Amino acid sequence: MSRTFLATMQFDGTGFVGWQRQPAGRSVQMELERVLGRLFGRPTVAHAAGRTDAGVHATGLGVSFAGPDNWTAASLHRALNALLPPDCWIESVHAMRADFHARKSALSRRYRYDIGLDLAAASPFRRRFEWALCRALDTDALQRSAAALRGEHDFVAFAIRGAPRPHYRCRLALSAWEPRPDGRGVSYHVQADRFLHHMVRMLVGTMVDVALGRRPSDDMARLLARGDNQETSAPAPPQGLYFVAAAYPANAFADDEETVHAAADAR
Repeated sequence: MSRTFLATMQFDGTGFVGWQRQPAGRSVQMELERVLGRLFGRPTVAHAAGRTDAGVHATGLGVSFAGPDNWTAASLHRALNALLPPDCWIESVHAMRADFHARKSALSRRYRYDIGLDLAAASPFRRRFEWALCRALDTDALQRSAAALRGEHDFVAFAIRGAPRPHYRCRLALSAWEPRPDGRGVSYHVQADRFLHHMVRMLVGTMVDVALGRRPSDDMARLLARGDNQETSAPAPPQGLYFVAAAYPANAFADDEETVHAAADAR
């Protein structure tokens, strides 16, 4: 017999090719599945709430997998953190309903993008965790651009075109810029029912161009109305992007779930 678990992961994406297994390179999925296989004595597939690209970080990526029913959430939480490499950490573990899937069961996902506007952003202790822009931005222009994105739109202009999709519509419940502590710059916060490949980075890259005066102030609305991505700015660098959280329905959690939470300030 087995049971389904949800692990909430944090990781420094610097040394990874992204979440998903690749033919070459080190992935987060590979590291987690290696540890799960060692703990359970069998190959185990892990499913994430969303994929991250090379260099992208996570402070709360939901990952689901099936494990033997003699494991509890508490024991699994301890064992995972004992065996995972130092650039990965499990914040919490939940026991879930049998049909739970970290990606398919998610109601929404939230990302954050950090930009350093001060000169100290170029420090080696910061630049792998943010976009070291090191110059001023028109924050009013950033906010106007972000506000134009809220609601449901076709985001084909802000997606890398790959395999055909049924549609490119996403509903953004949150799209806003906020100042970072200690004058370190700004952060973009965005939450949606779904995201397209490179969507957040393309949104950020285009909004920054607006805030630098390289694009008209109302360009986000014009681009949303286009049927392609031919006039969209280049994606922002990956190191400023963080997968923050996924939201799940309350009834996805097992009635007898045993939850282990890390300190609230760990994020």
